[in-house]
Amino acid sequence: MTTGFSGKVALVTGGAAGIGRATALAFAAAGARVVVSDIDEKGGEVTVLAIKAAGGDAMFVACDVSDSEAVAALIRHTVDAYGRLDVAFNNAGIEIEHERLADGDLETFDRIMDINVKGVWLCMKHEIPEMLKHGGGAIVNTASVAGLGAAPKMSIYSASKHAVIGLTRSAAVEYAKKGIRVNAVCPAVIETDMFRRAAESDPRRAEMAVAMHPVGRLGQPEEIAAAVLYLCSEAAGFTTGIALPVDGGSTAI
Repeated sequence: MTTGFSGKVALVTGGAAGIGRATALAFAAAGARVVVSDIDEKGGEVTVLAIKAAGGDAMFVACDVSDSEAVAALIRHTVDAYGRLDVAFNNAGIEIEHERLADGDLETFDRIMDINVKGVWLCMKHEIPEMLKHGGGAIVNTASVAGLGAAPKMSIYSASKHAVIGLTRSAAVEYAKKGIRVNAVCPAVIETDMFRRAAESDPRRAEMAVAMHPVGRLGQPEEIAAAVLYLCSEAAGFTTGIALPVDGGSTAI
């Protein structure tokens, strides 16, 4: 275990699987006490058990990030348990859209925006005041390469991730002199359970996903976790307001 985050308290939403789980494990391995949050209680508890099995300190708090009272309670539980909040990875999100724009429906629009946009806004709204009490902190929001350009048949999802980047940049400027850095990470296609389920339903999707990355493979959750830890670390002390692609070269094409 390293000690880059020794004494720090880290919050990870969407921590029950995939990128969230990998990042929670990485924070713990770097010495942080970790609050894992998700609507998937079983998966979240698995993450916590994995952290504890490796000698780390973690707890799980169930939370629907689209619910303001639930988010407020999440931050309250974090501070009650560990006394402070130093870093946050606002990672909870959904991707449930595969239609052309004119074929989309209002229910899908509202669901994606509630979680991907309102959820990030609510998390920052409640995280920032706690960070200010202790002189600052670092926040990373999960955006996407879909937030950096077009995403055919995923226009609502793309719009939500553009919005995340907008929230990130605005918050970064607002709190730059207050000691809080806010950045976004923009993954391309990452090999998670979500992707594997999609690939099983449409094998062509897996082939297309690999082809979109010049490196010739999918990304791994641990590679996103490494980027998040860097952005939250003192090594990135002069970095705020960026949307960092971790994309196997896909945005370079």
